[in-house]
Amino acid sequence: MRNTRALVAAGAAVAVLGVAAPAAVADGGRVPNPSNIVALPSVIARGGQLTITVDGCPNGGHATSNAFERTNLTPVSGGNDAGRGGIDAGRGGIDAGRGGIDAARGGNDTARGTATIHQDARPGSYDITVHCSGRSLTRPAAFTVIGGVRGGIGGSSATGATPTDMAIGGSLVAAAVVGSGVFWMRRRAEKRI
Repeated sequence: MRNTRALVAAGAAVAVLGVAAPAAVADGGRVPNPSNIVALPSVIARGGQLTITVDGCPNGGHATSNAFERTNLTPVSGGNDAGRGGIDAGRGGIDAGRGGIDAARGGNDTARGTATIHQDARPGSYDITVHCSGRSLTRPAAFTVIGGVRGGIGGSSATGATPTDMAIGGSLVAAAVVGSGVFWMRRRAEKRI
C-alpha cells in the first residue's frame, strides 16, 4: 500500500513538471512575476517626474495610480541591480555579488518607466499597481505627493494691504520724515555757532 502511494505521488510530480517545463523554457527559464516595485523619489511634488522600477517584468508592462496616467514600463538592459545603480540602500548600495545580472535567472527581468504626477493630485500617499505578462502587483503607499509651496509672496495669503497695514506704513514714513527734519535742523543750527 505504501509503495503504491509513493508511486502515485512520484507520478503526479513528474506530470506537474512535464506540464510546467515547456512554459518555463519558453521565457528563458523564467516565469514573469512582478515583484519589488520601487518609486523614486518617494516624496514628490505635483507635476514632478516619478521613476518606477519593477523586478520580474522581462517583457515590460504598465503601471497605474490615481496620481498619474497609465505609464508604460520598458525592459532595462543590464539586469536587476545595475538598473538601480546602487541606490538601493537596503542592500548596502551596491550588490556586487550579482554584478548587475541575476545569474540564477539568466538575465534581465527589470522594467522601468517614468510617470508625471498630475498637477491637481491631492497631497497624501498613493499606491502603484504594476501589470506584467498578465500578472499584477500593487505596492500600497509607494510614494507621497506633497502640496505646492506658495513662494514669492512672503507668507501672505491675503491680496493687497489691509487698512491696518496702510496706517502702520504711513506712520513709519511720517516718523522718518519728522526724524530727518529734526536731524537736519540740528545740524544746520550747529554750523551757525
